[in-house]
Amino acid sequence: MKSNPKIRYYRSYTDDFSQTKKQDYTLPEDYEWVREDPLSRFLATLSYAAAWLFSAVYCRLFLHVRFQNRHILKDTKKTGAFIYGNHTQPIGDVFNPALACHPNRIYTLASPANLGIPVLGRILPYLGALPIPDSYSGMRKLTKAIEYRLTQKRCIVVYPEAHVWEYYTGIRPFPNTSFKYPVKYKTPVFAMTTTYRKRRFFRRPAINIYFDGPFYSDESLSPTQQATELRDSIFECMKKRSQQSDCEYIRYEQMPDTLTS
Repeated sequence: MKSNPKIRYYRSYTDDFSQTKKQDYTLPEDYEWVREDPLSRFLATLSYAAAWLFSAVYCRLFLHVRFQNRHILKDTKKTGAFIYGNHTQPIGDVFNPALACHPNRIYTLASPANLGIPVLGRILPYLGALPIPDSYSGMRKLTKAIEYRLTQKRCIVVYPEAHVWEYYTGIRPFPNTSFKYPVKYKTPVFAMTTTYRKRRFFRRPAINIYFDGPFYSDESLSPTQQATELRDSIFECMKKRSQQSDCEYIRYEQMPDTLTS
């Protein structure tokens, strides 16, 4: 089926097309990134199991996801890992990594605004959401939570583009900020690139997700240089993989008044 893609206009790569009703939600001062009391552990196990079952149905049957090179993740249960992906599915990006990394569990860096979503926001911490705070004390707690999950050999999922652009087939620029963690903890890094493929009888495309890696930082460089090198390696890998998309469901065009000469 042939049809023209929808058009969305943007002013900068940081534009947010998927805002929640509580976009300005802030974390309480006493927020706990690691909850190890018996009730929290039970709710986390129950919620994650239910989410995994949901992902097996939703991602496979509705998004029509296929994983490519998933086998390279098999050793992450021995080492832990950071997985960096392009952010193009508001719901699928929550569940696709969980399905791909199974039986290893994932924890995902997320905007605090997600916790303001009615009902679902209360469940996200039990599903492994690690909200990013805006305070120094909060960042220290987040770092400790990441370190703790890595001691458990878990996978930390990061969407460095930050904002969801549904069905975008390119790779948006992103900073090296989040790459300081694999440098600090000497953890393997993987790229997870979501691409889109045509479907014969349906306008909405199916999904191919490619995994590449592991990537490691060069310890002969300074920590900042290592983070930049990792960022560049992941960006170039994802940019190359993104060329596997063979259709556009939504086309993103820059507003004319923002174009530079």
